Amino acid sequence: MDGRNRRTLLAALGLAAMLAMGGCSGFRGDSNAEDSAAVAPAGKPGTGQQAAGGADAKAGAGGGSPDLRVDQRSIIYTGTMRVAVDDVDAAARAAVDRVTGAGGFVGGDERRSGGADARAELTLRVPADRFAGVLEDLARLGRQQQRSVRTEDVTEETIDLDARIATQRARVESGRKLLARATSIGDLVTLEGEVARREADLASLEAKKRRLADLTALSTITLTLVGPEVGGADEEPGTGFLAGLRGGWNALVASVNVLLTVLGAILPFAVPVALVVAVLLRLRRRGRAPAAQPAAGVSPGAVSEPPPVPAARSAP
Repeated sequence: MDGRNRRTLLAALGLAAMLAMGGCSGFRGDSNAEDSAAVAPAGKPGTGQQAAGGADAKAGAGGGSPDLRVDQRSIIYTGTMRVAVDDVDAAARAAVDRVTGAGGFVGGDERRSGGADARAELTLRVPADRFAGVLEDLARLGRQQQRSVRTEDVTEETIDLDARIATQRARVESGRKLLARATSIGDLVTLEGEVARREADLASLEAKKRRLADLTALSTITLTLVGPEVGGADEEPGTGFLAGLRGGWNALVASVNVLLTVLGAILPFAVPVALVVAVLLRLRRRGRAPAAQPAAGVSPGAVSEPPPVPAARSAP
């Protein structure tokens, strides 16, 4: 075999050896990757489950606040009612009995007795779950003229207050712990002021929470009872000539009443003021100076003449 053929054979053997070495190293790398992938879950048995749990937790966290049912929401009920009755006092007593029997109480009672023109205004607090029933019972006291019911959902405000109260309590506790570890007078005074401020904020938040709890637990009904001769709340004023004449007469009577009231209020002050003015005028007249007297030797009716003018001297 000559030299050229020998070089060609050596080059081919070298290329085959390089290809064989590359295939072995690639197979070993793939095996190592598979081994590491198989060993990783074995070394951390909860890794997959924790990742899934974390994903679920993130999905749940992104879902927003839970949808509360109606019976779990904080709602404030407020109602107003006007009822015409034959006997205002008897109807008021019946309304109070109905409210106290339902577990409520009377928050305000204002009455005006006047026979058929009598009127009573009651502020009634009843449990929220009995609000509708009590309202229907009050409407049956007489002839209902007006009814209005308003609701206010304060669920979000209640939840926010709960979170703020919990945070403020934690701040108060941390401030007290720092106050217990104070070593200097300056730190003691500063921490005492900070703890007092945090406690005041906490007390304010708790007062708001109690107010909301009271409004949601007890609904408010404002009941107006009127006599049979009192006009309805929804009656519209009349129109026409007679209605205008009646309105003008009523306005005139009201104006005269106002004028007489003002005059009656001023009269007690006008009499002493007039007396003081009269005395001052009399003193002024007495204090005037007498008229000037004429000069001595001159009759009152004489008229003084001007002195004679000397004649001009003629030239020589």
